[in-house]
Amino acid sequence: MADRLRKIAVEEAFIVPELAERLRDFSNSPSLSLDKLFFGPLYGGKLRLRERPVLEDLLDVENQRLAEMDRLGVDMQVLSVTSPGVQMLDADTACDVSEIINDRLADIVHRRPDRFAGLAAFAPHAPKRAAREIERAIGQLGLNGLIVNSHTNNEYLDDPKFYPILEAAEAHDATLYIHPRAPSDLMAGALHSYGIESAMWGYGVEVGTHVVRLMTSGVFDRFPKLRICIGHMGEAIPFWLWRINNINAKGQRAGLCPKTELSMQEYFLRNVYITTSGMEDPLALEYSIRKLGADRVLWAIDYPYEASASATKFIEEAPLDPEVKKKVAYKNAEALFHIAPAR
Repeated sequence: MADRLRKIAVEEAFIVPELAERLRDFSNSPSLSLDKLFFGPLYGGKLRLRERPVLEDLLDVENQRLAEMDRLGVDMQVLSVTSPGVQMLDADTACDVSEIINDRLADIVHRRPDRFAGLAAFAPHAPKRAAREIERAIGQLGLNGLIVNSHTNNEYLDDPKFYPILEAAEAHDATLYIHPRAPSDLMAGALHSYGIESAMWGYGVEVGTHVVRLMTSGVFDRFPKLRICIGHMGEAIPFWLWRINNINAKGQRAGLCPKTELSMQEYFLRNVYITTSGMEDPLALEYSIRKLGADRVLWAIDYPYEASASATKFIEEAPLDPEVKKKVAYKNAEALFHIAPAR
């Protein structure tokens, strides 16, 4: 009998009641944010993808979630606060709630270090305080990385105002996971209809745009050791990478794009990692591994928004070389998020 495949899922959402209550209030506000189309029903307790409301799955970590992990052979989940996190709160409240999230998350990880790791939350709209929270969460609480839900107040991390956050992430060797939320107002206009503002299309467009901004702006020249992780098989960037690289090179020669030290492809292959969350397509997985290398692709479920059973079956049955499969299933996660190997 073949050895059982160790599995670490790296984009797995949870929430604390203090944030859920504030986002429930926001969902009842007059805001026109596209996020409300999905998160209004979620925080109102009306969104169901399985037997119980998604909000209950997000609030529960050590009961039904853990039982499902046991049943399906998922060894660990890397937990992170669900989108849109604290980024829709005012800056002071967002900072305070981030501290609560990180304290609770650290408690969970310390109780069950064999089953859970955690990505720290922070408030991007208070960059200096966010940098201090990153130092506390990584240096004192021992969390495994960072989570940001793409734009904050329609602004992206290539803006120099956010450099204290990127500097802290690089200094603490903390991978920054850029998770989706609904597109910013800058590109929301055509995405109001047919449900395409969310995971069907808008989420990938949002995060893909964010990462391309980081590459083209020269952020990775200033922070060469900064590591970014994105989900959903790279938010389509691996499939566009040749064209992004080619057009940017032409643009730099013509003076239409900022000069950078490396090419767009070099930045992506040096600074960016991707996960399989919500993309159970064997051909996409094969392409991504061949394009980026087996060390840069990680397995994820996207719990509780995607089904754990199908995601687990996807990696177990993936037609990969056994050593490559081990890298994708758990070894890359151990390396990228500082998770101790199983004893």
